[in-house]
Amino acid sequence: MQRKFGNIYEYKRWRRHKRVRNRVVGTPERPRVAVFRSNQHIYAQLIDDEAGRTLLAVSSLKLEAPAATSKKADAKAEKAAAKVEKADAKAEGKKGDKAAKAAKGDAAEKVIKETKVSAGGKKTALAREVGRLLAEAATAKGFKKVAFDRGGYLYHGRVAALAASAREHGLDF
Repeated sequence: MQRKFGNIYEYKRWRRHKRVRNRVVGTPERPRVAVFRSNQHIYAQLIDDEAGRTLLAVSSLKLEAPAATSKKADAKAEKAAAKVEKADAKAEGKKGDKAAKAAKGDAAEKVIKETKVSAGGKKTALAREVGRLLAEAATAKGFKKVAFDRGGYLYHGRVAALAASAREHGLDF
């Protein structure tokens, strides 16, 4: 049977996933955590490959992004706007047009550096939440050690955030 793919990217992910699956196997004692990432959501399952059963499934379908992340970002943005206004006021007070432009540029660069959020956006926050829920549910069912299957995706961004959160909340892989 030959598989049909919508585009070359699906085919490449399928090949990577096949390569990963040759090495990662879930057992009843150490199930496999399979990750699937769509454009909007992320899904994770605990799978026992020997029995061919899904033991546990968690997704971001019914979750909302944690509000704490957006509140922090809003507070940082407000502080940044206040700093820009102060820099503008200082620049107007200084003599000379070049000095004003230099002070204004320096303040703007400083504000941009301070407001960058390294934690990612809404989808990354959802991935972290899914990782936390997965870890809590798995430990409640008695699974501490798991094998992580990244599903052919790069271990970066949302996939890495889910894995880090699951490790942080008690899973061992």
